[in-house]
Amino acid sequence: MNLPAFATPVPDAVRPLHAVPAHGGALKDLAVSTDEAEALRRHSASLPGIVLDAQQSCDLELLVSGAFSPLEGFLGRADYDSVVEHLRLADGTLWPIPITLDVDAAFAQGVSPGDELALRDKQGVPLAILEVGDVWQPDREREASLVFGTTDRLHPGAARTLDRAGTFAIGGRIRGIASIPHFDFAELRDTPRSLREWFAAQGWTRIVAFQTRNPMHRAHRELTLRAAEKVGAKLLIHPVVGLTKPDDVDHYTRVRCYRALLPQYPQDSVKLSLLPLAMRMGGPREALWHAIVRKNYGATHFIVGRDHAGPGKDSHGKPFYDPFAAQALLQTYEKELGITIVPFPAMVYAANRDVYLPSTEVVENDDVRDISGTQLRRHLREGTEIPSWFSFPEVVDILRERHPARAARGFALFFTGLSGAGKSTIAQAVLARLLERTARPVTVLDGDEVRRHVSKGLGFSREDRDANVTRIGYIASEVVRHGGIAICAPIAPFATARDEARRLVEAHGSFIEIHVATAIEVCEARDRKGLYAQARAGKIANFTGVNDPYEVPEAPELILDGDAASPEVLALRVLDLLFEKDLIDQVVS
Repeated sequence: MNLPAFATPVPDAVRPLHAVPAHGGALKDLAVSTDEAEALRRHSASLPGIVLDAQQSCDLELLVSGAFSPLEGFLGRADYDSVVEHLRLADGTLWPIPITLDVDAAFAQGVSPGDELALRDKQGVPLAILEVGDVWQPDREREASLVFGTTDRLHPGAARTLDRAGTFAIGGRIRGIASIPHFDFAELRDTPRSLREWFAAQGWTRIVAFQTRNPMHRAHRELTLRAAEKVGAKLLIHPVVGLTKPDDVDHYTRVRCYRALLPQYPQDSVKLSLLPLAMRMGGPREALWHAIVRKNYGATHFIVGRDHAGPGKDSHGKPFYDPFAAQALLQTYEKELGITIVPFPAMVYAANRDVYLPSTEVVENDDVRDISGTQLRRHLREGTEIPSWFSFPEVVDILRERHPARAARGFALFFTGLSGAGKSTIAQAVLARLLERTARPVTVLDGDEVRRHVSKGLGFSREDRDANVTRIGYIASEVVRHGGIAICAPIAPFATARDEARRLVEAHGSFIEIHVATAIEVCEARDRKGLYAQARAGKIANFTGVNDPYEVPEAPELILDGDAASPEVLALRVLDLLFEKDLIDQVVS
């Protein structure tokens, strides 16, 4: 079986450096006592602070609870380099994913080893104190290439790594002084220590953990039942409820589905517990990471299925990882991990036998049936029947409640390109065609209009341009959240700001990036205001395409040449794409 196609150093790393157990089973509980926490909270008021983003908050929570044992804080440079190159900390301990605290250059310049920093949530509440060990600038290209095996921005982990606003990293030990509040499903949020204690109280000694970020249906139940029976273990359903892929079903709906599924298991055989992990979608490396985390939570076995933590296909249409690469990598490290790997093939439904069975047991005459995620979403949207062999009625009812039939799904069209490329004109043509056929609310966020009202006072420095695009992204996300359509047409010259706008929108719906790639000569010829001429004469500074850069989108959903056809024809291409993505009904030209 082939190992994942990582860059050169990683295959070398599958030969263990020396026999070091993953963590010896001990938990690094980084939370301080109540009295010390109160003193540190008072102390934190005098410290420089870092407001954590969503991924950093998830990482901090799992560091403090011991879920990331043996880590005692965010990685310093020596550990970071070793993890990236060898899947190990500097002392040789197995650890495959870099856990770093990223900051911008201005903040990093004011920090020195030995300093203390307050790590705060978005409301400014101090959560932990970090003692700075070192400050350095990671090589993000190298990190993405070695950790994820790609720099393709269609890979969510690689995109976030390459496009981080914080170009520096701070490593150091942490002391947790406050828990991160969760107001949802509190009774299902166990720490590693509390879950281990629960297992002990129930007399469970063999526990097989199942990782998921999707709703579970009949195939998942069959797989987990068979895996537990195979190894004689109780089952831990341990879904990720931190960050997953942007288009995943929200965790509120998923947890309701998991609860509805529990009665389908034998009594006293299964435990549901939530994991606040920020997934990187790192395939084989992520699977190894998941196994270490589940061991910290007390599992003795870990199910690894086909394409574990895979993010799908790259910009060339090829899967990022071999479907069995994760199983191969974990089996290489199984003895060192100290948790038994349970590789399992996909479960498929054979209609002629009316039974689920492993894909490896399918014979030539079997009538194998399946419903893809896309097909399931279409069934929900159209209100058509979902076969009883696919899922349980209780689960389907929850999904239908969350995604009512015929309900409009919000989306944003984000046109980007040079001044004069035709963005606004094409956007207006798209608007007209949409309003011809729907009563759905459509909001147009044109670059000039936004500048005049929402972003009044911003200039044209990179920082101000990014702020303008982020504001557009936020407004669009609110439109999309309520099922509306947002049509955005800024120049948006910088990839990081466009990616931030995508992140904001995809929290609630679909984001369609459209690069209007009109040649600059054509744009200049259309320039009625003479802006290009003034920029070339030095009268206008920071003019995109002349004396300021335009970063061409690497993987937009659509590329249009604004000079190749009329706006009406180009608008139809946009509508065709929306139909292909199941966002509107068939377009009639």
